[in-house]
Amino acid sequence: MADKLRIGFAGVGLMGHGMAKNLVEKGFPVTVLGHRNRQPVDDLKARGAVEADTPKALAAASDAVILCLPNSAVVEAVVLGPDGILEAARPGFVLADASTAEPESTKRVGAALAATGAAMLDAPLTMTPKEAEAGTLNVLVGGEAAVLERMRPAFEAYARNVFHVGPLGAGHSLKLINNFMSMTMSAMVAEAAVTARAAGVDLGKLREVVSAGAVNSGMFQKIMAYAVDGDASGLQFAMANARKDVGYYAAMAAANGLPSPFGTAALQLYTLACSTGHGEQHVPLLVDVMAELGGLEEKSE
Repeated sequence: MADKLRIGFAGVGLMGHGMAKNLVEKGFPVTVLGHRNRQPVDDLKARGAVEADTPKALAAASDAVILCLPNSAVVEAVVLGPDGILEAARPGFVLADASTAEPESTKRVGAALAATGAAMLDAPLTMTPKEAEAGTLNVLVGGEAAVLERMRPAFEAYARNVFHVGPLGAGHSLKLINNFMSMTMSAMVAEAAVTARAAGVDLGKLREVVSAGAVNSGMFQKIMAYAVDGDASGLQFAMANARKDVGYYAAMAAANGLPSPFGTAALQLYTLACSTGHGEQHVPLLVDVMAELGGLEEKSE
């Protein structure tokens, strides 16, 4: 293990647990930040990880820290807040943020770290918790190439592909664009499925016909698996997270002087889903939300 970076990990939730598990199993010394949800922390400790009780302690025990947190506000609190990572940052230290975050926030955090001689990469992910557990994620990296090469062995412990996409902030920008497309497609398919149901169209036939044509996509299949079969396992992503990501995307478009008609429409739909109590449900259940809005109370069949 002497040649392996000591990795700290904050945010061992649905995605982070699989990432940290793969780091431990591939020989990296791993320290995890304690959390009120003890199950993933205790599982990782049983596999050989150790636990830190503050972000500062996590950074002090590590050559690099990977974050996989809910949003930019939490990232800023963990890095810049009291007993935060910044207090233990030093020359040679690396922070890699795998969260889906606001690019401008990422740049602010990166500047604060750079003032201590530390470096930052934004390294968000595509794929799902299933791929996180399997170690086959995609990582979109923004930041200096030399820092990426130092971190590459750690990223490759949980990723099939590691893409260098530009300077700091580029990874988070690209991830927001990716999530805007996927969450907007999900909303479109959910609307189509409910409209088909209301119009008396067989949903199995809708899936069969679209699957044979150019409109087919992975996201279409994930939403239709729920609409037809009741299987939501293919997209384990909460509607509250979809709302957050599409909101970040709309803000990014506005900051660049661009309209976002489709992003705005999707944002309103996910906001409505959250405000009616569906925020913690996974995105495929948007089919049910659309059915409720249309007065179709029973679950799609």
